[in-house]
Amino acid sequence: MANQQTAFVTGATGFLGLNLVEQLVLAGWRVIALHRPQSNLAYLKRFAGQLVAGAVEDRPSIERAMPLQIDAVFHVAADVSFWSRNNERQTKCNVEGTRNVVAVAIDHGARKFIHTSSSGIYGMQPQPFDETAPKLGRKFWVNYVRTKALAEEEVYQGIAHGLDAVLLNPANIIGRYDLHGWSKMLRLALAGKLLRVPPGSSTWCHAAEVARAHIAAVSRGRTGENYLLGGADARYADLVATVGEVAQKKVQTRTAPAFAVRAMARFANRISWFTRREPTITPEGAAYLCADLICRSDKAIRELGYAPTSLRSMVEDWYRWACLSDESRQAVRSVTGS
Repeated sequence: MANQQTAFVTGATGFLGLNLVEQLVLAGWRVIALHRPQSNLAYLKRFAGQLVAGAVEDRPSIERAMPLQIDAVFHVAADVSFWSRNNERQTKCNVEGTRNVVAVAIDHGARKFIHTSSSGIYGMQPQPFDETAPKLGRKFWVNYVRTKALAEEEVYQGIAHGLDAVLLNPANIIGRYDLHGWSKMLRLALAGKLLRVPPGSSTWCHAAEVARAHIAAVSRGRTGENYLLGGADARYADLVATVGEVAQKKVQTRTAPAFAVRAMARFANRISWFTRREPTITPEGAAYLCADLICRSDKAIRELGYAPTSLRSMVEDWYRWACLSDESRQAVRSVTGS
């Protein structure tokens, strides 16, 4: 294929990374997928592409893997932990890792750089917000938010040195290939093990549409611009009720008071420092589960052709993969060991 474009993808074995690789292949791109040597490649191997072992923290491995004059670099890799015990590891991945990928992209003459950021870099906004809101994440106490904000600064440094980069800021993502994110809450709800639902609300987006927006940003995204990717505004109780409707199962939709969620998180966090096991809920996670964080996607819809979907449609997509497919059950067993 003479005009086939080539993409270099970091974080290719992650939830969003897999959706992006899938959409790139469907769109006719040649994909070079960076993965850690110890990563589970069961899903990634299903897609046509070149798999290369490496890590964003290891600049020489990126230099070996990224071709010269590549059409697009998609920097999706990130440590999304909300446990303070992982702060040092997370900072190294999110900040130093981004610095490395940006530097190699500049040195290798990458034509476009698409950076996966987060709506969280805007911090706790008091009302529905868009890209004009102040970015409060750099000074926020949650390390994930702070490091994603600092990662954006690394991208801006790259732009100052000639990098053609676009920054995408997804809200809470739901979709296929999710083994560690919101999938946990949805599985607990369907199993009758979610005793109460968090009291907050958020904006939700579909993994496949977020991936397509990444691809659209290569040709339509403006250099140095942020694009919030959301679509469906809903409370956590609405999310749980929706998965119950889709699965035709009775689920618990009563909410817990915010003070109880925060107290439980503080207690679980203290215990974790003795057990050295990540708690189900941390103070960082509780802060978000108790907040109302709603963002707008008008800019991405207008400039990228982003197509938000309904909460039900994204939950249905997750449910078909997570609960009706043999591949998902095998993946869950490989992660949990059960």
